[in-house]
Amino acid sequence: MNFVDEVKIHAKAGDGGRGCLSFRREKFIPLGGPDGGDGGHGGDVWLRVDSGLSTLLDFRYRVHYKAERGGHGMGKNMHGKSGAPLYITVPPGTLVYDEETGELLADLVEPGQELLLLKGGMGGRGNARFATSTNRAPRHVQPGTPGEERWLRLELKLLADVGLVGMPNAGKSTLISSVSAARPKIADYPFTTLVPNLGVVRYGGHKTFVMADIPGLIEGASEGHGLGTRFLRHVERTDLFLHLVDASGMQQQEPIEQFEVINRELEHHNPEMLEKTQFVVMTKMDIPEARQLAEQTRPWFEQQGYRVFAISAVTGEGLRELVEAIGGQLNRLRAAPPKTTFDPLDPDTP
Repeated sequence: MNFVDEVKIHAKAGDGGRGCLSFRREKFIPLGGPDGGDGGHGGDVWLRVDSGLSTLLDFRYRVHYKAERGGHGMGKNMHGKSGAPLYITVPPGTLVYDEETGELLADLVEPGQELLLLKGGMGGRGNARFATSTNRAPRHVQPGTPGEERWLRLELKLLADVGLVGMPNAGKSTLISSVSAARPKIADYPFTTLVPNLGVVRYGGHKTFVMADIPGLIEGASEGHGLGTRFLRHVERTDLFLHLVDASGMQQQEPIEQFEVINRELEHHNPEMLEKTQFVVMTKMDIPEARQLAEQTRPWFEQQGYRVFAISAVTGEGLRELVEAIGGQLNRLRAAPPKTTFDPLDPDTP
């Protein structure tokens, strides 16, 4: 399945129905009055979050969305039928922007969450509405008003608890395939992973967390190099980073240099990303050279305040310890009270 995380669509609410021009015509009632009914209202356009979706792929095949228009009014004071609302389903983590102004309209994260996007047009009034004591046979009706419409840009930011970051070929795909049911493509060349992959990891018996494998970053990624900023936004929502460092010696940079390059790219993309908790994961311990290099560089990472893990996703070494440590950290983060942001314009802000 193709992964699509940014699309443009055009949505239009239904137009209101036209009011009816009609007069009663009944036997033995020579002075029948106006009886034209009102037009129906146009259907609204809603966005609804569907937890069964994980990509915006469907929007590649359909760009225009239009709700049902309202029915026209009829004689005998019968109102036109209101147009049915249109529900557009999106995956959790979808951001909705006005394409023309760039305004963020909504950040949809909760399954079942709904957003009224566009209001349908009002139905026009029939001539029965205009009857007065001085104008008993009005011939004036109103057309329905048009429904709202706009171009939208939808962006998807994956919802995951843990994000894997690191150089290409650092072992991210191998790790996520070892601790979850995710089966990303794995090969011994850079940029094997071209799309994000999500995996559900079980820990502590019955608890779970979601891990996101993000395509490898390189120096200059925040400026568009390599896969660029396309996938950096997918790790913005994560609570914890696993920073995978290839200790096998097969990378051009030494482990510490790999680590600093990736963190610079995260900071350039969004400085707040460096405020998140990071675990340093030294990979490929099944290679003798990696074990030696990991022991040499571990003190430097620990002096910087990082927890360090040495693993081999091939043999399983260190995986259980890593998963339990991730689970414990997530438990602490979820139990912590939410941070409050001071707003000097709000007198109730502590």
